[in-house]
Parts: sequence; C-alpha cells; structure tokens
Amino acid sequence: MKAFILFSIVPILFCGCAATRPVSDMAFGAGGGALADHFSNGDPAITAAGAAGGVIVSEGLHYAAKTQADKAYVNGYEKGRSDAVKQQYWILVNQQKTSPNQNDGVRFYEVQIPEQTIDGVTLEPTTKYIRIEE
Repeated sequence: MKAFILFSIVPILFCGCAATRPVSDMAFGAGGGALADHFSNGDPAITAAGAAGGVIVSEGLHYAAKTQADKAYVNGYEKGRSDAVKQQYWILVNQQKTSPNQNDGVRFYEVQIPEQTIDGVTLEPTTKYIRIEE
C-alpha cells in the first residue's frame, strides 16, 4: 500500500517540468504495475497490463497538457495580431486628424441623403460629409 501511495504522489511532484515525460511514464507504469500486482496476487500478465495502463494514463495526461498549452499559444498569438491591427488603426486615425500646423487643403463636401426605404427598413434623412484633399 505504501508503494501505491509513493507511486501515485511522485509524478505529481514532477508535473510541469520539461524533462519529466520519461520520469512520469516510469512512475505511472510502476504505480500501475504495483497496483495490478497487489490486486492480482502476483499474476505477471495482469502486472504487465497494469504497468502498460499506467504508461497510457501518463501519456494521456501529457497529451492533454500539450493540447492545452497549444491552445493557449494560439489564443495569445491571435490576441497579439488583433492588438497590432487596432494599433495600426489608431495610428491612421491620428494621422488623419487635422492639426493647427496642417495645410488647409482639406475640404468637406456636404451630401444630403433623403429618407429612403431599403428592404422594408425606413432610413431617416441624414447628412454625410466627403473629405476632399487638394
């Protein structure tokens, strides 16, 4: 019973380390083998199957951790890309703002848009401005 506790706790201590895959495979395999040996009263076939089951559980945990890390990487990458696009947008917006030192070659042409119905939706009359640079 002490071997079971030892082999089930030791892999938890190594979680998160880069080189722990062989160590955790060995620990889970040994733990699975020890459990199978204990419950099968020493049957070698069941002990071997228990050890293989422990390794499979360890590999499954490594796969789940890697999948989670890959997902977090992709989310971070996409967040960084969207932040870069937003930053470019605001740079362009700030460049287009008129400053006191800027040449007055910019005019706005006023366009009146009457009330209209498009696809059953009535749009209120409005005024739009077209920017003209000379």
